[in-house]
Amino acid sequence: MIIFYFFVAAVLLLVVWVIAKYNSLITLRNLVTNGWKQIDVQLKRRHDLIPNLVNTVRGQMQFEQETLEKVIQARTAAVSAKGVADAAAKEDVLSSALTKLFALVENYPTLRSNENVKQLQEELTSTENKISFARQFYNDIATKFNIAQQVFPANTIASMFNFKTAELFEIKSDAERQVPTVDLSLNKK
Repeated sequence: MIIFYFFVAAVLLLVVWVIAKYNSLITLRNLVTNGWKQIDVQLKRRHDLIPNLVNTVRGQMQFEQETLEKVIQARTAAVSAKGVADAAAKEDVLSSALTKLFALVENYPTLRSNENVKQLQEELTSTENKISFARQFYNDIATKFNIAQQVFPANTIASMFNFKTAELFEIKSDAERQVPTVDLSLNKK
């Protein structure tokens, strides 16, 4: 009789453990989804600011229409991104196009001094920082979720209930891996 009670207790403990592990995986999966939604909110803000910037500089940058078109095309592609990997790739292209646009704006003194352009650049810079922090949070929580699915014995629960690992944001292009060169010397030749 004692063996029977021991067996029932062991089964109950196993059931409780499975339920607890399942619930923790669900919690982590929902945190990953929330992390992605936070990135999505910041990306939407970025996408909304870009047309305003392009329209503000368009009139004074007649010779740079190709750059403006690339920004618009990159924005359109980024808005249509599906999933983390696709969004990361398309947002990288958009970031590159924006960097080129900001560099060109520096060549136009009237644009550099234009308050609307300055404000839009500051808002975009602020949004870029928020996107970076949101990506960092997302990657942190996605990594916790992935680890929780891969460690033994929780991996058996994750596979039983068909949990999928979360994609991470990562640097894909070699250009992004390059360390920027900063020259603060006062002796320019």
